[in-house]
Amino acid sequence: MNISDFLKSQKSFTQNYLSIAIGLGLASGYLLILQAWLLANIINGVIFENSSLSDVQSWIFAMLGVFLLRALLTWSSEIVAFKAAAQVKLTLRNNLHQHLLSLGPIAIDGERSGEIINTLVDGVEALESYYARYLPTMSLVVLIPLSILVFVFPIDWISGVVLLVTAPLIPFFMILIGKGTAHLNKKQWRKMARMSAHFLDMIQGLSTLKIFNASQREADAIKRISADYRKSTMSVLRVAFLSSLVLEFLASVSIAIVAVLVGFRLLYGEIDFFYGFFALLLAPEFYLPLRNMGTHYHARLEAIGAAEKMLDILDKPLLEQVSNGQSLPMTKDVAIEFDNVSFCYGDRGDVLSGFSLSISAGSRVALVGTSGAGKSTVIRLLAGFIQPTQGKLLINGISLESLNIKDWRQQIAWVPQEPHLFQGTIRENIVLGMATHSDEQLYLAAKQAHIDHFIEALPERYDTEIGEKGQGLSGGQIQRIALARAFIKDAPVILLDEATANLDVESEQAIQQAIEQLAQGRTVVMIAHRLATVKNADQIIVMDHGKIIQSGTHQQLLAESGLYAELVNTFTDGI
Repeated sequence: MNISDFLKSQKSFTQNYLSIAIGLGLASGYLLILQAWLLANIINGVIFENSSLSDVQSWIFAMLGVFLLRALLTWSSEIVAFKAAAQVKLTLRNNLHQHLLSLGPIAIDGERSGEIINTLVDGVEALESYYARYLPTMSLVVLIPLSILVFVFPIDWISGVVLLVTAPLIPFFMILIGKGTAHLNKKQWRKMARMSAHFLDMIQGLSTLKIFNASQREADAIKRISADYRKSTMSVLRVAFLSSLVLEFLASVSIAIVAVLVGFRLLYGEIDFFYGFFALLLAPEFYLPLRNMGTHYHARLEAIGAAEKMLDILDKPLLEQVSNGQSLPMTKDVAIEFDNVSFCYGDRGDVLSGFSLSISAGSRVALVGTSGAGKSTVIRLLAGFIQPTQGKLLINGISLESLNIKDWRQQIAWVPQEPHLFQGTIRENIVLGMATHSDEQLYLAAKQAHIDHFIEALPERYDTEIGEKGQGLSGGQIQRIALARAFIKDAPVILLDEATANLDVESEQAIQQAIEQLAQGRTVVMIAHRLATVKNADQIIVMDHGKIIQSGTHQQLLAESGLYAELVNTFTDGI
């Protein structure tokens, strides 16, 4: 789908508001013709028929009524057109958001956050003028001039021919100039997206830039990017002003031609004043929709530039997992089986190859191995972020691909190595994803995660505000809040990505105790880097280059002369 087709396809979300806006605009156009006819009658009566003020009073009051009614219709049309654009923006932003969520974190790993944010916020907002003004104008630019010609031709065919011949010149020159503007607008939006991404990267990495004395260099880079963006903005504006000048010039010349022809024919008595004046009054209104189209044509070009990135996002293929697939009944006993699973990221070769593993319900499995062995890929497969390129992943004997992915994720609790806390209260971060919860559940989860004493000591307790990524909390406190999430969710399957890494001894011991309690009666799959975590596992899976090379308990693997024993002997506290 190209960008123009994409923009047109969004009209279905306007919920008939767009058609109503066009109808109101057309009604206002007919009143405009009536207004010109009334004014021509008044002027003709006063000047040529010696009518007094009382004689034309009814015409004057009628014209004032038309003024008011036109103002009301114009206002109503603007309101309805805005509602049409609002519906499109709301639906499109929701679709983009849902598509990004469905893509998952792996599919958008290569995207810059600033560009995506710019697309979802400013990009969608840029479509308002396209749907609220450009599309209604495109319909009225045909309907209103044709309606005027219907009235002009019977009374003055010469003026009608002039209007008919000169009218196509305006859209012709507008399109001619607009071709270059479309390219400039696309470049403009790309530069704006890159600038937004660069700003966000700089803000997020501000402490790093300060430490490495690179802040001034980045400030200079932002200065260059801003100057480049300013120049591109001025280029677009220059073309926009040029096109407006050309359109106004053509319309003015055309109106002048009509005026001169009417004037000469009035001078030689070839036309009645009333009809000539009526045609002359309609001439500017004939070109007004065409001039408006030229003005709002830039809204189309801006929309095309903004929609380019939206289309890129929506064109990304989703996982084939269906949201309305087979439901898996909520149960504490969840068995997992990898049946000859292989997976590769693009053209980088297989990260997993012929991976087969059975995890019985309620057991604890630890994945160990060197960096790049495929441990994180196993967790991502279980979370449904990616799908096997070969083989099957079975949950209680049912292929994960055929399960309702949302239902499956309800049965998973994930504690990553670096949990993400959102801007908000501690309460909101703990109950993240919970539809309903009680205070008792919240307090119990915090107690089980060994974070309750810290929270209770805060002035606002669970309603204490924390910054993005847990700003204001230590690494151990952030990790324990993530554990509290897992406790309150009470899911039968726990995925752990070494939750005790990079912590002080006290925090590590507290979190290790919490994990021991969390693992009771649940199926646990963990990526393990520390010996203390591995020792208690029911089964240790040693991985290398995407394959299982050893499997067994801690004591069994130590007795073998293999990679596991080498890792244990090399590191005193880690694997």
